[in-house]
Amino acid sequence: MQHSSSKLEAFGLVHGGRSPEPKTIRFEIFVSKGFCELEVAAVTHTLSLANKVMAETMFEWRYVSETPGVVSGANDMLVRAEPAIADHGFADVMVVVGGRRRKPEPWAQRARAMQRRSLLVVLLSDAATSFIENTKNPAGKVTTHWRDAVMLSETGYHPNMTFNLAESSDGIITAAGGSSTQELMIAMISPLCDGPKVAELGNRLLLQNIRTTNAEQPRDIAHNEGLFDQRITAAIQLMENTISEPLAMTELTEQLGVSTRQLERQFREVFNDTPAKFYKRLRSKRARAMLQETLLPIIDVAVATGFGSSAMLAKAVKDEYGVTPTKMRERKSVDLIGFQ
Repeated sequence: MQHSSSKLEAFGLVHGGRSPEPKTIRFEIFVSKGFCELEVAAVTHTLSLANKVMAETMFEWRYVSETPGVVSGANDMLVRAEPAIADHGFADVMVVVGGRRRKPEPWAQRARAMQRRSLLVVLLSDAATSFIENTKNPAGKVTTHWRDAVMLSETGYHPNMTFNLAESSDGIITAAGGSSTQELMIAMISPLCDGPKVAELGNRLLLQNIRTTNAEQPRDIAHNEGLFDQRITAAIQLMENTISEPLAMTELTEQLGVSTRQLERQFREVFNDTPAKFYKRLRSKRARAMLQETLLPIIDVAVATGFGSSAMLAKAVKDEYGVTPTKMRERKSVDLIGFQ
């Protein structure tokens, strides 16, 4: 299988003097004692399935560590790692998984050496947090798991930090990690695959949808309880939990233990909107995500978001976004990388 240099440039693996059509892309997974097993499994399982979907060994990987030999994870998973020599034996991509943070970070020197060689470095969750803490005024956007991002925002000035799933800056990808790692790996290798293969990979991983790297981390509207009255928070949570089978306003207010008039007054004060319209907007937003990020039939999206029919879904989406579900879904190619 031949790969165009333009696709590999999108992946970040083509630079001056390097072969534009490598036979195999090599990953190294940097682990330290107490590493996050979920992230390790997400990286290796995604690459393994990608090889199967593409019917060839396009991706290889190995484990490296500052303490070579058997390294144990946070929950006693064991991997056998090779020595990570700071300035020697680089792969095409280094993925540093989360885990116990150390000062100084054992991977930092190797990451800088790879940057100088225009090789890609991916920092997940805790590693991304450490990078943000220790990098003064990074040139581009950075991100990490939202819990750490909130902490960093409260303890320092980080104007370039976002709550997106991943950001790329100067050869360093910082990412939320955790269960979103599979989607990040798919996004990274998607320039080397056509649309059906990306969809098949997502299906084999049992992903209901595949988010783009610039998608915001899933912090529901009701997450920050400090923003709203407890009754508003409870109402939004109930709405979000019943999107597929929306409740009538009388049922909703009965479960919340408030009157319809009380709830309407609270929503108008906070959102300048009625609870019914707010509820419908939540369902339209969920429908939009499913239309853009999954291959589910439109009727299935309609049922999953409580509209019941394609016609009702079409009207709601057109009213909210100005386009029909069919137009919203149209796209010429799979583009999961949202880095600017």
